[in-house]
Amino acid sequence: MDHIRLLTSDGMEIPCQTTEVSTWDPIDDSIKWVWVFFFSEETTDYVLEYGKGVVPMGPKEKIISANNMRPGGGIEVNTGEISFTIDKKGDGFLDKVFLDSNNDGKYSEKELIASSPGSHRGSFFDLLDDAGVDTSKAFIHEVFREKGSGPMHSIFRIEGTYTYSREDNNISPFTIWLHTYAGKSYIKVLHTMTYTGIPDKHKIQEGEHANIATQNKKIISENTADDPGWMQPNDQIAGIGLQLKYHLDDNSLVSMPLQQGSWKKDKAPTALQEVSLDDSSVQLLQKGPAKKNPPTLRDVYLNQLDENSDGNINNDKEFQATVTLGEDDVATSQRAKGWLNVTDGKRGIGVGIRNFMKEYPKGIKVDPVNHILLGSIWPEENGPMSFERHHTAMDGGMLSNFAQGITKTTEFIYYFHDSKSDVAETMDYVVESPVAHAAPEWYTNSKVYGNMAPASSEHTEFENALQYRYQWWAYNQKNQPWYGMFNYGDGKTYYYNGHWVQWTNNEPTVDFMLWTNFMRTGDPQYFEMAQAMSRHTMDVDNVHWPKKRTYYGQINDAIDFWNFEDEPESTPYLGIGRRHAAEHWYSLLSAHVWIQGWIADYYLTGDHRALEVAKMTGDTYINRIWGEHDLRGRRLYLSVLNMVELYDATKLQKYKDELDDRVRLMLEFQERQGGNLVLDRYGYSQPYVTQGLYKYQQITGDEEVRKALLKHARWVRDVPPLNHEMESYLATISPLLLGFEFSGEQSYLDEALARAEMLKVGELPKSPDEYKTSEEYSKDLLGISNLPMSKGRFTNWQTNQGLRVFGWTHGYNIPYLLYWMDEANIK
Repeated sequence: MDHIRLLTSDGMEIPCQTTEVSTWDPIDDSIKWVWVFFFSEETTDYVLEYGKGVVPMGPKEKIISANNMRPGGGIEVNTGEISFTIDKKGDGFLDKVFLDSNNDGKYSEKELIASSPGSHRGSFFDLLDDAGVDTSKAFIHEVFREKGSGPMHSIFRIEGTYTYSREDNNISPFTIWLHTYAGKSYIKVLHTMTYTGIPDKHKIQEGEHANIATQNKKIISENTADDPGWMQPNDQIAGIGLQLKYHLDDNSLVSMPLQQGSWKKDKAPTALQEVSLDDSSVQLLQKGPAKKNPPTLRDVYLNQLDENSDGNINNDKEFQATVTLGEDDVATSQRAKGWLNVTDGKRGIGVGIRNFMKEYPKGIKVDPVNHILLGSIWPEENGPMSFERHHTAMDGGMLSNFAQGITKTTEFIYYFHDSKSDVAETMDYVVESPVAHAAPEWYTNSKVYGNMAPASSEHTEFENALQYRYQWWAYNQKNQPWYGMFNYGDGKTYYYNGHWVQWTNNEPTVDFMLWTNFMRTGDPQYFEMAQAMSRHTMDVDNVHWPKKRTYYGQINDAIDFWNFEDEPESTPYLGIGRRHAAEHWYSLLSAHVWIQGWIADYYLTGDHRALEVAKMTGDTYINRIWGEHDLRGRRLYLSVLNMVELYDATKLQKYKDELDDRVRLMLEFQERQGGNLVLDRYGYSQPYVTQGLYKYQQITGDEEVRKALLKHARWVRDVPPLNHEMESYLATISPLLLGFEFSGEQSYLDEALARAEMLKVGELPKSPDEYKTSEEYSKDLLGISNLPMSKGRFTNWQTNQGLRVFGWTHGYNIPYLLYWMDEANIK
């Protein structure tokens, strides 16, 4: 780690900060993943040099920080351009910010540019119920330095709680990740809220649902469709945001860019709107389509959709960005870029929110009377967000509401600047940030994800089978559109009769397929899609609360631990995932969480929350809340895939012990299944087995696992599974390729190629942006398909479907098949 340096394409060295993220332990202690942080130059290409003789240059500017973990402490940070504090007894966000306006390296009270608004309202999460709005107060408990912190880039994790005045409203935990940069006057802030309310008014039953039961004594009846409370909102989100008191002269100027034309145009030209402050507030507000009814598959099949059904976008007016001065509209468009700047001509503050439109509603507001600058995650002007059900039809075998425990992470930039700064350029770097990537060959040759081929033009029919489906997903994500605060990143599963049905909720680790495609292609579009899917699934598609806080022991008094022991215990479902359903919070199921993509997100973006949520899921595996049920079938296979990724990222022995035990069970069950590692009921889950056990064998060198994978390949070659028709049959391409890798026997590769023939597709007559409707696009996709139709049911693996079944049939097969075709020189 001490022998890495970074050069521009013309050979000039620039400072960088490196962090060891993961190694090849336990088989090898060499580095597997490393983070390289640097400030980019005008060039787009860089060279990384490493080796014993390499001595990197040091940074000229360094961050100086202190973290006082005492109850009355907090953090003090000096980047060289700004200095700020966050106090544990403060207001839940930045308490004081100074800008070194005279560049003397010191900070005086005259250079104070922002402070907290007081009343524990630096950040807030307000609730609305029948008693009215209950305004929250923010309290910080812990502040930590995160992995990846150093002289050029330091990261702080701030954990706190929102409390309420009424006893019927539960406390709500929040986390802020704050990124600071040496010699820079901007910070990046990622804020994670947790909804802890009671979402609707249905009569609460005692017990558990059969699908997720941890016992069999008290099972909830699903026969409650006559309870009208399911469709009546209870605790609603009134508003969520971060706010500062700005210290600028009066008569300041507010500016913000609005994009011109349709909301569908990502790179549309912008017009900068400027408003002079008087005594009226200035607000930038982005709205989108109102909440619509998510149809069931039965609704679509019987053509029983109403005008308010999800996916029916009537016109462009459903997206609207407005700039208001007091009660008056100053400017309108369909889409705002997502940042606002307020300046007095000498100094200023810019606030930006990433995915401003895609994660609507969003808002940024300047209140000149109270000198408040507010960034809204959910603006109160949009009206409340409620989580009641739209109908009382069964979904995933359940009639329930699991909205409690949903989280959402929002990314902000705060830029404190002088009058000479190029504000627009700096803000755009965050709200439309460039993507860094190594060459696709670097990712694939590293073997961190096995023998995977980079994208190329050598095998067009197979490459089309991958890229056309990802392009189809991207087209529908934009045009349906699959946008909104709790939706963006995800997409629908089934396309039927011109309508999309059921949110995917990441099955089968869709975000990892998108990360894989980014690594194979280097296309930043897939980086954005993958990151959005990972963030959505780790936040919305997981259970995060009730959660007992972690005990750290930073307080000297022994009674601190006993007070901690008396706190309520966590839900047993902490860390389990949500099933694909008409709405994200309608259904849970055992074995319905995928962390492989979260770990990839952690490696490729440095997102600490990804690893945090993955560990929460891993700890649930250790608890084994479902007894032996948890250790059978696809639950077992998926747990091995998840646990091997988690162990590889953390190297924690507790995960290795659990992983070893589960691998041992898989090998034991193989013997009583004739050599088949996969129970016939779950033939489609072949990739869980191959990806999980292959990585286990890769990092441990376990010979028994290699033999088991070869034995399994022999079984699926000779006894192909057809229990889910093509879902299971095509999923066997992956184990057949491992059989060829481990044995060199040509029959395995030949059989994989034979089964893959039906995956080939020809050329589409148009590019995606030329299609006017999904129906037209879908017709052309079906026209180039070689996939068979189902013998008696809806064909969910066809080329016009989503990414769920696609993972088993295409996503975890083709990149690896192409590798072996290249190795064998097969054209």
